[in-house]
Amino acid sequence: MARLGVCYYPEHWPQSRWSEDAAAMFEMGLRIVRIGEFAWSRLEPSTGNYTWEWLDSAIATLGDAGLQVVLGTPTATPPRWMVKQHPAILARDPDGRPRKFGSRRHYCFSSETYRDLACGFVEKMAQRYGENPHVVAWQTDNEYGCHNTTVSYSDAAAEAFRLWLARRYGSIDALNQAWGTVFWSQEYSDFEDIDPPNLTVTEANPAHQLDFRRFSSDQVVSFNRAQVEILRRHSPGRDVLHNFMGFETSFDHYDVSADLDVATWDSYPLGFLDQGWCDDDVKARFQRQGHPDFAAFHHDLYRACGDGRFWVMEQQPGPVNWAPHNPAPLDGMLRLWAWECFAHGGEVTSFFRWRQAPFAQEQMHAGLLRPDGSPDRGVTEVARVANELAALELPDTDRGDIALMIDYDAVWSLEIQPQGREFSYLRWVFEVYQSLRERGLDVDIVGPRHDFDDYKALILPCQPYVSEALADRLRRFSGKTLVGPRSGSKTRDFSIPGQLAPGPLRGLLGLTVLRVESFAPAHLEAVQLGNTRYDAVLWREELETDKQVLATFAGEFHQGTAALVENNDFRYLACLASKPLLDKILSDFCEWSGIELAAPLGDVRLRRRGKVQFAFNYGTSPAEAPAPGDAAFLLGGRRLPPAGVSAWRTR
Repeated sequence: MARLGVCYYPEHWPQSRWSEDAAAMFEMGLRIVRIGEFAWSRLEPSTGNYTWEWLDSAIATLGDAGLQVVLGTPTATPPRWMVKQHPAILARDPDGRPRKFGSRRHYCFSSETYRDLACGFVEKMAQRYGENPHVVAWQTDNEYGCHNTTVSYSDAAAEAFRLWLARRYGSIDALNQAWGTVFWSQEYSDFEDIDPPNLTVTEANPAHQLDFRRFSSDQVVSFNRAQVEILRRHSPGRDVLHNFMGFETSFDHYDVSADLDVATWDSYPLGFLDQGWCDDDVKARFQRQGHPDFAAFHHDLYRACGDGRFWVMEQQPGPVNWAPHNPAPLDGMLRLWAWECFAHGGEVTSFFRWRQAPFAQEQMHAGLLRPDGSPDRGVTEVARVANELAALELPDTDRGDIALMIDYDAVWSLEIQPQGREFSYLRWVFEVYQSLRERGLDVDIVGPRHDFDDYKALILPCQPYVSEALADRLRRFSGKTLVGPRSGSKTRDFSIPGQLAPGPLRGLLGLTVLRVESFAPAHLEAVQLGNTRYDAVLWREELETDKQVLATFAGEFHQGTAALVENNDFRYLACLASKPLLDKILSDFCEWSGIELAAPLGDVRLRRRGKVQFAFNYGTSPAEAPAPGDAAFLLGGRRLPPAGVSAWRTR
């Protein structure tokens, strides 16, 4: 059952207001309330001095009003007294400076002292509220990785990294061999000699950097797991979740989610558009709607992380405070964002926050209520969605049309050694996703260890490291596969494969990559596909192959060399593609795979949930829902106004 929720901070407001707020939330149609994730200093104002009574009252007040509580562990904000007593718990930035007290997320994941303090507090919290009938779920911490806080260069991180390396390699000789430390006389005689890869004169050894990123991700996993184990012990039968972020790739979300029941994420479409990579014209066009594929991309990503279960824990309710520019959403967008979450299979859309704070860092961040407690503009839209949810029974979510592989290890590899300053793994993956969505496809995201056997088609946009296990699964896959540039170009130890790229995929693809080159954004490399010339951008590979060549480079220096190769059920793309070229390649690939495409949708996006088809208009002009002539509409109609939502039942 899909539900609406809100984030609430009772510690910010007089207790006399709580019951009024709770009643108003329920009346509006909200049913889930997240509290507590930043309240440590109010719950333990000094060492061992616990003040649970106010939280007892808050939970009781919310529960008595008919609301269900998601209780956050407040470990993202260790209080001042703790930092004063234990300064070594602070993370250190790449320049070795401590992340000082005064905001949030200042702890180091590798600090055993902090882990003991955090777990001790979580244990007391879980003992007190684990069986509380109003507490239906727990959120661990808050937004792991936010503000570039996954990677720490503290003494604790250095020591933990050495232990991690010793477990991974077993011997220092094995590490030297894997990292290629003979280069530049970097050889080590003992694990204790190894420091984190910061403050080097020029770039640190890339294998060293990659292992430090993997280690840092594992520290997030183990920190989260320690909390989850405590919560499961004292609060059985309740969901445990974490709120991830948009375009956050500093740790492996699949690995963290393996210990959770639900993956949730914090959706701020306008802020992320404004601070993101889109061209100025795109930012201007969608400044009040957000990019049409931003929220959907993350819904599909976190549905994959949560093994089919995801929520939006924080949904933007109005202007935010943290982007370079902070416009207000177009009227209707809160409703659209909520329904898009549910269309992708989301269980909860929770708005951040109930009431705008009149103080501190987020005082310019809108809520459903204004700072004086009066309703802001989003209240009407939220109440409308609640009424619509009550009248519409949503079916289960089906498998999508196509699988798209996303790998965090690939992100780190290409951040460490992009070989072209503008080469962005995340942007390239998103552009592939966007192109598929623009043709009406439902895209399922998969990780390298996920099952993709039952899909008609699979896309690996860029997979630098391909394990033998993944290569074997690709050999057995009965559908069509499109593989993008740089795939198979690195070993797990960040070396070039002995038989060159694409490494373990060489036999499947029927080619060898002889040379690669990158270009500045102004350089366009011509590609001939059929009777049309297109442009490749930023990256090109020189291939040796005797397989079928579907497209060739047509530039002055590379006339006639292969740009797109087909071998049995595989295709390989040897460049980054401009949008027209990418759209054509993906369209041809889907047709080859037997996947039906819609006509280009403009600013409209589709998503199917069971036998209910949704349409969303991200444009500022009316559009038409691509529904059959005899469609019986469950929401809206054939005409889609700006920010409009329609839904109809399919056969």
